Formats: sequence, structure tokens, C-alpha cells
Amino acid sequence: MIRRFLVLLATTLALMGCSGMKIEDFAGKTPVLKIDEYFLGRTRAWGIFEDRFANLRREFTVDIEGKWEGDEFVLDEHFDYADGEKDRRVWRLRRVGTDRWEGRTEDAIGVALGHQVGNAFSFKYNINLKMGERRLAVHFDDWMYLQPDGLLLNRAYVTKWGFDIGSVTLAFKRVP
Repeated sequence: MIRRFLVLLATTLALMGCSGMKIEDFAGKTPVLKIDEYFLGRTRAWGIFEDRFANLRREFTVDIEGKWEGDEFVLDEHFDYADGEKDRRVWRLRRVGTDRWEGRTEDAIGVALGHQVGNAFSFKYNINLKMGERRLAVHFDDWMYLQPDGLLLNRAYVTKWGFDIGSVTLAFKRVP
């Protein structure tokens, strides 16, 4: 009983120290990121997935085609993994405010929520992530940061039941 209480207390104290980043912290930062402008047309990304112990697990490239279809901004993503696996995901984003988006894709659980301020975009969603032959329901806390030379950096934190699974790091560059 005492041991359980101490574990609970330690966990609570550890979580209290985690304030987390807020999208409002990026107000006024430039260059201003507008998702529908940055991803309109062709974009290429290079990425890695590291597990919670910082072991590199996957390397990949993503070719993205962004276009408007009515009031939806469609991102058609084609993944090419270093191990030869290929995958595709199509996001359908809808603007729900001047700086807010909602997104849907086939393997998402519910609706993804996006918020852009200054040079940053925060995108949070739950998804059935393909892992080998099975799928695992995980949460993504995705952060993108536009740099002055047009490079877009992306860091996504992947969790399950609040526990770290790993992280994804990407660098995007528009294709002329």
C-alpha cells in the first residue's frame, strides 16, 4: 500500500514538472507558416523514427502532393521506407477558423486538430499506426516549424496510454 502510494506520488510530481509547449508561444515568430500555402503543390520530406530509447528504427522519404478539392485541402502522402516498404496516407484538412484546422484520414481515430500560429503548426491526433503486420492505436503530438530558408522541420511525439513510444523527425522541402 505504501509502495503504491509512493509510486503514485512520484508519478504525479513528475507530471507536474511537464508544462509542455503552447502554440501561443510562437505568436509573432517569422516566417509565418500557412499550411495550405506551404504544402500546395509538391513537397518532399526525409524522416526517421526513433524508439523511446533513442534507437533509430526506421528511415524514410515522403513525397506529398497538396491541392484544394472544394473546401478541403488534400495532402496525398507517399511513404518510401529504407527497408523497401511503401505506404500511402491521404489527409483531408478543413479550415475551422482563421488559424485552426480539422483533419481526417482513413486510419485516424476521430478528428485531428491543428492550430497554426507564427512559424509553427501543432497537429494532434490518434491513429492506428501500422507496425509490421498489425496496427497499434497511438497518439501523435506533431509540431512543425518553418525556417527562414523555406525548410520546414517537424517533430512528432508518439505515445500510447500517455507513455512514450518514440518520436518522428522530418525535414520538408518544397519541390519546384
